[in-house]
Amino acid sequence: MPISVFELFSIGIGPSSSHTVGPMRATFKFVQDLENKGFLQSLSRLKVDLYGSLALTGKGHGTDIAILLGSEGYTPAGIDPDQIKDLIAKIRNSKTLDVAGKYTICFHEEKDLLFHGDKQLPFHPNGIRFTAYDKEQKELYSDVMYSVGGGFIIDHASTLKNAEFKEDEIKVPYPFDTADQLLEQCTKANMTIAELVMENEKAWRSPLEIKNGLLNIWHVMQACIERGCQVEGILPGGLNVKRRAAPLYKALTNPDRKKNPAELMEWVSLWALAVNEENAAGGRVVTAPTNGAAGVIPSVINYYLNMTENPSDDGIVTFMLVAGAMGILFKKGASISAAEMGCMGEVGVACSMAAGGLTAALGGSNRQVENATEIGMEHNLGLTCDPIMGLVQIPCIERNTMGAVTAINSMLLAMQGDGTHRVSLDQVIATMLQTGRDMQTIYKETSLGGLAVNVPEC
Repeated sequence: MPISVFELFSIGIGPSSSHTVGPMRATFKFVQDLENKGFLQSLSRLKVDLYGSLALTGKGHGTDIAILLGSEGYTPAGIDPDQIKDLIAKIRNSKTLDVAGKYTICFHEEKDLLFHGDKQLPFHPNGIRFTAYDKEQKELYSDVMYSVGGGFIIDHASTLKNAEFKEDEIKVPYPFDTADQLLEQCTKANMTIAELVMENEKAWRSPLEIKNGLLNIWHVMQACIERGCQVEGILPGGLNVKRRAAPLYKALTNPDRKKNPAELMEWVSLWALAVNEENAAGGRVVTAPTNGAAGVIPSVINYYLNMTENPSDDGIVTFMLVAGAMGILFKKGASISAAEMGCMGEVGVACSMAAGGLTAALGGSNRQVENATEIGMEHNLGLTCDPIMGLVQIPCIERNTMGAVTAINSMLLAMQGDGTHRVSLDQVIATMLQTGRDMQTIYKETSLGGLAVNVPEC
């Protein structure tokens, strides 16, 4: 099943694509199904059971809030982040849900939204079971869905067919599942990776829609950077983490500041901090390819715009087309879910995507793009996901700065060569998959290992 780059770069809210965006989309889909099947008028109770990683770190990641908002018909792209606090207060104070925004039922969160941290459903650690009941407490309809990373959702019936849920199957002119296939297609068609991906994207949209859509996504990323550079204070959740982007921005723009040879790294880190602090605060962000890694690609695009020669909108489009293609390779060959791969599935993949995209935007060859992408992941293999208190704050925010800097260095190393290298991208993706399978579950977004248990919560 082909994947569009617009599925990897989707506009949503923080703090998590797998634990906030995905569950909200899944809940929205379930209530739509209830309405389409004619069950809405008979609905008396909606029960939601969360399993595995969703249960273990769901409250820190806002999964409960996502379920409530999705039940009322809100989507990650459509909800105004500034309204969320009041909407949740209304639901919890009234103990009611306006299902699909049309039909009011009683909702008692303590018995209708359950976290089963000791259980896991088949197929994926991020499982959700929805059950609708009538007034006699007879089951009207039930479904199981999985949030598989990056905001992607799959229903259980589709897993039996090993296919992602989509209403229509799109055929693209240049299909690829591996980096070798992608490079071979490019060679046969005499195209760059960006040109080939553009041809595939035309299966969904016109060239103008593709360009404008990608630039709009960048503008949302850019606005997130700007907001993050202005807002000070403490991040929500109880860890009392101070926002650092705004003070750092003031320091970097101080005209009396002494020149620092490492200032470039400080700017790159600033932009990544700004995005991920906004994400941690539940603000408007873009999955890239996930929320937990949302700061890497915007930071590296800002590096391209501000610190390289002759940047352009076309360069941004090239960056995002190629970065998207690299993300597709990781999603197909391994996973972009931290619940499956640890943080190498999030910041690691974002680093690789940014490295490949930046190399392409700066005129690198297809082989150099593949090399830069490979370097990015090779040095993120085994990266754990161990958020303290289940919050996307420590170590997640700083980790995005590391991913951004590594992406730039990966580009520099690749551009110094001719694209010839010993370890292929496909070999690294295969190694990533095996490493993720071998990694203990406690290091995969459960908050049961690593920093999450060795650092006091307060």
